[in-house]
Amino acid sequence: MNKKYRQYIGLAVAVLMYYIIHEGAHLFVALVQGVFKQINFIGLGVQIDVFHEQMTDRQMAIFCLAGAVATLIVGWLMVLFVRQICAIKADVIRACGWYTSLTMLMLDPIYLSVFYRWVGGGDMNGIALLFPEWIVSIIAIIVGCVNALLIWKVLYPTYTKSFRGC
Repeated sequence: MNKKYRQYIGLAVAVLMYYIIHEGAHLFVALVQGVFKQINFIGLGVQIDVFHEQMTDRQMAIFCLAGAVATLIVGWLMVLFVRQICAIKADVIRACGWYTSLTMLMLDPIYLSVFYRWVGGGDMNGIALLFPEWIVSIIAIIVGCVNALLIWKVLYPTYTKSFRGC
């Protein structure tokens, strides 16, 4: 398969997986807490809507943290199993693994450290009910730096080696 098509497919799968994992975690917590209202489709995005008036601050914080925690866990699992993923013969599957790993490891740390300020707060609004924003931002920066090191030292060399000769 052409490298460009592999990249587009990998990126599309990564975005889809991010939405499934991140919003799926929000959905799971909302269902467990009994506060699920509806799923909203906003442009290309998805949002889990809840009956927030029925939730305590702690419940809302857990609901908002769930997405970021779920994506980080999946990202770290993908780092743990990178050799197995890279052993897969199908180039397109490895491309999906590469882009999904990057997305899971970096999107939420970048969002929670910087970008939430420009998009209405989102998950940070709920997390801030339990922890000060500045603490969450600092933790997100630290997690993002650790994840960037994992990408640089573990994922990039392993995926590069697996794609050599494609």
